[in-house]
This record gives sequence, structure tokens and C-alpha cells, in this order.
Amino acid sequence: MKRGIIMAVMITAFFAVTAVSAGGPQYTLVWEDDFNGTELDTAYWSKIPRGTSDWDRHMSALDTLYEVRGSNLILRGIYNTAYPSDTSRYLTGGVYTKNKKTITYGKVEIRAKLQGARGAWPAFWMVANDVPWPRGGEIDIMERLNNDTIVYQTIHSHYTHVLGIKDNPQHGGVNTIDTDGYNTYAVEILPDSLVLSVNGSHTLTYPRIETDKEGQFPFGVPYFLMLDMQIEGSWVGKADPADYPVEQHIDWVRFYLPADTGKEASASK
Repeated sequence: MKRGIIMAVMITAFFAVTAVSAGGPQYTLVWEDDFNGTELDTAYWSKIPRGTSDWDRHMSALDTLYEVRGSNLILRGIYNTAYPSDTSRYLTGGVYTKNKKTITYGKVEIRAKLQGARGAWPAFWMVANDVPWPRGGEIDIMERLNNDTIVYQTIHSHYTHVLGIKDNPQHGGVNTIDTDGYNTYAVEILPDSLVLSVNGSHTLTYPRIETDKEGQFPFGVPYFLMLDMQIEGSWVGKADPADYPVEQHIDWVRFYLPADTGKEASASK
């Protein structure tokens, strides 16, 4: 009996630092943030500045949009009635690991709970740290629209965005989520493919293919992670102020490296 207990403890400890994908690769956990403190760890995270694109036009550094509580990072989107000096109708919180924490090959997982709202567009995604978009590519690990029961997982690049080749190979897919609970969103970045999943359920494998077209598989360079609340845009549509504020609760973020390589250079810092 004691021997069985000891073995169970050893197995639990092993899987605490490794992950196995549906396709079989084994990974070693090399970094995680479980948001157990009371403040954002600025050694790894920065607030996303405002820009002019649909996704970042409402970004704000206001403290009310960010909270670390109950072992969660909480990012908010609000209807702006309290800050007249800011002319943005909505205000959103978002963080990224740009220039602080990157990964080249390996697996990235985010466990989070998302509130739905008309016009809400939360996203977890990755872009190249040192190569301009779209040449550096983009990995959309999760995008949810409004109150949908599905999320989108999509690959973008010069090949898909500029040349418009989106079905050779297929560059995106959808997967169902628990709309009231936490879900785990993942991407595996491999030399020959990207594998996207939700709660361990496979969504899409995007392979490297032989082609004379430019930029089909730009992956294999350091990528940073973005977690953000977004509101309105040409894809998600208009928001309704009655649905706000809205939140996303991020339980943890994990970076893994392939267990058979152990190359720390693939996950900087």
C-alpha cells in the first residue's frame, strides 16, 4: 500500500513539470506565471500601449483595468463614463511579454475564463519579437467574439495575409469552450508545423509545405505572448454599453520546451 502511494506521488511530480501533446511529443515546463501575488510581475509583463488598429485602439494603462487577485490576472474592458480626458468610448486592458519573455520552439498554454459581451473580443496571441508583421507571422491561440460558444484559432503570415492563400494549407479552425468555466488554450510550435488545441482537443495542424510562394512558414524565431481584452472592430461588430464592464480571468500561463532538446535558448530569460 505504501509503495503504491509513493509511486502515485512520483507520477504526480513528474507530470507537474511535463506535458504530452495529443500527437505524442513530450515537453518540459520551463516558465510559468500563476499570478499568486498581488501585482503584475513587470520582469515579464508590460501593459500594451494604445494603437490605431481595431485590436488596440482602446488600450489603456489605467489601474482599474488590471488586477491580480485570487491567483488570477484579471483584465477588464469598460464603457468609458468616468475618464473624460480620454476620448475613447471604451477602455481595455492588455499585457504582453515583448522583449521580456519569448519562445521559439515548444508549447504555450493559457488557462482562462472569459466573460462574454456584445462587442467583446478577448484574445491570446503571439507575434515575432524582432520581425515586423506580417513577415514574422502571427499565432492566434484564442479569439472569442461576443457571447460565442466557440473560439477561433488562426495562423497569419505574409503567405496568408498578403498573398491571400488561406486554404493550402488551411490556416484556421474553431473549437468549443465551456462558456461559464475555465478553458486551456494551447499551441505547439514545431520545426515542421504548428498545432492548436483547446482543453486537449485538437483544432488545427498547420504544416510547413513545399512552395515557391513567399512566407508560408516564418515560424522558428523568438515569439512573445499577448493577453488582451479588445472591444469592437470590423470582425466582432458593435458593443452595447449595457453589457460592460467585462472581464477575462487568467489562471496561469506556461511555456514548455521539447523534452528531448532541453535548449534553454528556445525560451529566452
